[in-house]
Amino acid sequence: MFQAHSEDRSAWQVFLVFLRLGLTSFGGPIAHLGYFREEFVNRRRWLSDRSYADLVTLCQFLPGPASSQVGMALGLSRAGYAGALAAWMGFTLPSALILIVFALGAAGYGAEIAPGAMHGLKVVAVAIVAQAVWGMARNLCPDALRVSMMVVATCAVLLVPSAWTQIGVIAAAGIAGLFLFRPAEVPGYDPLPITISRRAGALWLALFFVLLIGLPTVAQWLASQTLDMLNAFYRTGSLVFGGGHVMLPLLQIEVVPNGWVSNELFLAGYGATQAVPGPLFTFAAFLGASMNGPQSGWVGGLICLLAIFAPSFLLVFGVLPFWERLRLNRRMQAAMLGINSAVVGLLLAALYQPVWTSAIYRPSDFCLALIAFVALMFWKLAPWVVVLASGIAGWLMSVML
Repeated sequence: MFQAHSEDRSAWQVFLVFLRLGLTSFGGPIAHLGYFREEFVNRRRWLSDRSYADLVTLCQFLPGPASSQVGMALGLSRAGYAGALAAWMGFTLPSALILIVFALGAAGYGAEIAPGAMHGLKVVAVAIVAQAVWGMARNLCPDALRVSMMVVATCAVLLVPSAWTQIGVIAAAGIAGLFLFRPAEVPGYDPLPITISRRAGALWLALFFVLLIGLPTVAQWLASQTLDMLNAFYRTGSLVFGGGHVMLPLLQIEVVPNGWVSNELFLAGYGATQAVPGPLFTFAAFLGASMNGPQSGWVGGLICLLAIFAPSFLLVFGVLPFWERLRLNRRMQAAMLGINSAVVGLLLAALYQPVWTSAIYRPSDFCLALIAFVALMFWKLAPWVVVLASGIAGWLMSVML
């Protein structure tokens, strides 16, 4: 049974764990899932690889930032609602605060970050994702059939790149699992200790839809830029599938034509978001702090940050109670064997595009990624040490080569 020590059950301890991740998790959402797996499956043993893959699968089905939602669910399982909030705050606030300060002009040297150091952070993401693929494949694809399903999923996602393709691949793998695996032979799993009742879950889901439908109506009735901001960012957080990068065109349509943020500032802020650890959705904090109008600065940044993440909280709280019970069904467990194989395939596809293709340009890049991989897998160095060393190495290579 995968259990943590009793002190890990407090919301404060959950916050401290996720704060460290929020300060060191570079590389984007796919890399974040690799960090989470290393921290909570391998190191702290809060849950098994199979349960972690199930949780990743659920969050990929939901709109919003999958890695942040996985963190919320892990916090919820450790310390209830307070744990979910603590996990989100620890993982999100470091990058959000940095971006708000950047927007206010106090960090005006953001454009001068050494490009070599930035490239080193991209390279280490290759090692982090490769470590996650290696470990999950060994546990979740132990035979030829599941390896084949993993390969098919990888090829489908790479050849037809789309968020809908990812969802379709997961659904198809689940259907295949129903026919290819015998439910009676499916081993048990370690359930997340979710204490939310199905009735409470239904209320959270109802609140999600009430806000999604009601905010546009209220914003139309009342001439308030604050309500318009809440509506725009809540709707974006509710409708984005496929990760943080997908929100770029949606937010651009919302804030640039309205004159809230100039297009040049929008693109500069999005570039700065790539330079900080944590979730890409913290870009909302930058936009809120940069707003033209009555709500900007710290207040505007926090409003937009809370608005874009609110749907994720409501969906995680609303769906998990039903998901936990559904997973106990034998046929669902059989489907999950196929789905978990597809999840590994999606991660393998992401290892190539965009992680590998945006980082490995020359032999020195490959050598740095290989050393980082060995440091993580075999030398067992802490991820933040490898990230820091890779950033320094990237800067040194840019100076020397």
